[in-house]
Amino acid sequence: MKKIAVVILNWNGQKLLEQFLPSVIQYSPEATVYVADNASTDNSVSFVQSTFPSVKIIQNTGNFGYAKGYNVALEQVEEEIYALVNSDIEVTENWLQPIITLFENDATLAIAQPKILDFKNKKMFEYAGAGGGFIDKYGFPFCRGRIFDTLEEDKGQYNDVIDIFWATGACFFIRKEVFRALNGLDADFFAHQEEIDLCWRAFNQGYKIQYCGLSTVYHVGGATLQTGSPMKTFLNFRNSLWMMTKNLPTRKLFPVLFIRMIFDGIAGVKFLAEGKPKHLWAVLKSHFYFYTHLPKYLKKRNQTQKENYYKINSIVYRYFIKNGKVFADLFKN
Repeated sequence: MKKIAVVILNWNGQKLLEQFLPSVIQYSPEATVYVADNASTDNSVSFVQSTFPSVKIIQNTGNFGYAKGYNVALEQVEEEIYALVNSDIEVTENWLQPIITLFENDATLAIAQPKILDFKNKKMFEYAGAGGGFIDKYGFPFCRGRIFDTLEEDKGQYNDVIDIFWATGACFFIRKEVFRALNGLDADFFAHQEEIDLCWRAFNQGYKIQYCGLSTVYHVGGATLQTGSPMKTFLNFRNSLWMMTKNLPTRKLFPVLFIRMIFDGIAGVKFLAEGKPKHLWAVLKSHFYFYTHLPKYLKKRNQTQKENYYKINSIVYRYFIKNGKVFADLFKN
């Protein structure tokens, strides 16, 4: 058995598989390649079976979304390291070897991600993950190479290996034993920020997470749920509140949540001013869901929550008030 499994979650994504699966197969000789299908109604499964017979198929019984879809599929995968790879990822030659080496040389490493560049503009970092993820005090995620909607050009500034707080679900490596010890992704999230929640839980348990700039992949982004979708807004706002409820240190839980809700209110007003009432409604709906499910998520809290989870106090303040548009600007003064 090979040490690593590249697992691509698919739902009605035949065109994406036609475009991107060949590069995964060509450049992943170290891995067993799987397509985990979320009950597609197109010809995805038959296409893969007939065109790429070396690829193993896992057929889920429903469209379970990202989190449950992977949880169910990975019950059937026994390789030591899982690589969860979006169907709109183009990999590059030797992309796996630097990350495999990291895992082999450091038994404490649990999760990793490569450099994520934009498939449509390969000189630029891509929104989802970029050069490694961090989080601020109020639960706002940001990356080296991407802060809110500002993307950096790749000039080799992040061709390094560093510890990070979260790795992107677009191309997410995790040891099988850690994934199972943490009970996988939180299926209630369905999609968006479930990988940050998983990384936060791993961080609270003392696991190490790293970015490897020696490996590069290209991501289309928004291929399954468009950036301007109110559903995406709803999932991001709701899931962020749930994630914080599960993982914040006890003494910070309600004070930080209260301030985060104020930020969310400001975002809602901004959506309204921009003529996006559906996005305002998505924010309001996300808060309603949060309130009605709060007891459930309080019960999901682990006994251990570490204090030093954030790198800066407020990315919102640094970005909008102090003009910290790129990662290096955040730590001036």
